[in-house]
Amino acid sequence: MSRTWIVIPMYNEATVVASVISGLQEVFPYVVCVDDGSTDGSQEAARDAGAVVVQHPVNLGQGASLQTGIEYALNDPELDCIVTFDADGQHRTVDAQSMAARIKSGEADVVLGSRFLDKRTKMSLAKRTVLRTAAIQSRMSTGMALTDAHNGLRAFSPQVARSINLTQNRMAHASELIHQISSMKTRWVEEPVEIIYTDYSKAKGQSLLNSVNILADLLFR
Repeated sequence: MSRTWIVIPMYNEATVVASVISGLQEVFPYVVCVDDGSTDGSQEAARDAGAVVVQHPVNLGQGASLQTGIEYALNDPELDCIVTFDADGQHRTVDAQSMAARIKSGEADVVLGSRFLDKRTKMSLAKRTVLRTAAIQSRMSTGMALTDAHNGLRAFSPQVARSINLTQNRMAHASELIHQISSMKTRWVEEPVEIIYTDYSKAKGQSLLNSVNILADLLFR
């Protein structure tokens, strides 16, 4: 059998991560959550929901969590795809399923989710402007004609995953990843996905905070 691993970076998501894992495991039984120093019981919630949990003893940032999760999944000799997926309920399992299918069919080696290929995703004008600016900057620096350079829903073939080496731990990891994919000269496509900005994620301030962090990354990295 071949199989896909879902990699979920996780930091203080105890109230939602179990439902995210349950939804995924209807399609993807192999899920690894990388707990990045949570203090709210996220580890237990993820394990009880059926995921493998790998723990960072201290908070290292999302980039480090993704790298740890990718390295864990690569230990599976039957691996056929790795999908990165957020812990907060903003991503949809059906989108991950479609992206993994494009990897396993041999169509592409990298599938990047984009919320700008259709009009399903609803967001503020400020966030839309920042993300559009980030995509333009990414096209200029890498030559990749991306419409969404900071989407956490991504799928990789094992061959590409083995070449990923994220050293930027926080928001800068997204730009670093795109630059690494560009340097690989590999086959990549974008997939239209819907990002669901829930009351939970808005209450955590993620939408605005991520926009600010992305802008800072573009200006000062």
